[in-house]
Amino acid sequence: MGLTEWAYSLSESMLADPLPRRWTHSLGVAERARSLGPIMGDDAELLEAAAVLHDVGYSPAIATTGFHPLDGARFLRDQENADERVVRLVAHHSCALLEAEERGLRPELAGEFELERPELVDALVFCDMTTTPDGTQTTPTARLDEILRRYGPDTIVGRFIQRAAPEIHAAAQRVETRLAQVSTGG
Repeated sequence: MGLTEWAYSLSESMLADPLPRRWTHSLGVAERARSLGPIMGDDAELLEAAAVLHDVGYSPAIATTGFHPLDGARFLRDQENADERVVRLVAHHSCALLEAEERGLRPELAGEFELERPELVDALVFCDMTTTPDGTQTTPTARLDEILRRYGPDTIVGRFIQRAAPEIHAAAQRVETRLAQVSTGG
């Protein structure tokens, strides 16, 4: 079984029944990852696998800290012996270090999981932050607004997403620039 086939199967088994909307979002994020194939080269499969698995830590079967990037990465590393790069991407997706700081979990996240290459981190941020909870495409601004409305500005997630917004926009811009360069041959 290939990496992406394994990732889809695992993500579906962890999310589809208990959290169908989260599963739909994960499928949308993976679809966005596939669309980045022209700029991802040899890392295209890795990005797609991480994209479909990025929210696996929300699964009630494995949620222990309540911080899904850490729970998901630990599960993938400890229970599934997943590819180390997939684990790192899941651990650090969408500015997770900033949310870990809000939760008092930054030492654990940073100490257990190294950062992946910046181009891959940017790509996963782009995929997650341009996909709605229902799996459709959106803009980073609309996605950030939706997250803030859903959680509220004074919650852990609300505070984190406001702090992360500049980096999320910057990551999305870097990906869009790379896509434009490829499409124009530049």
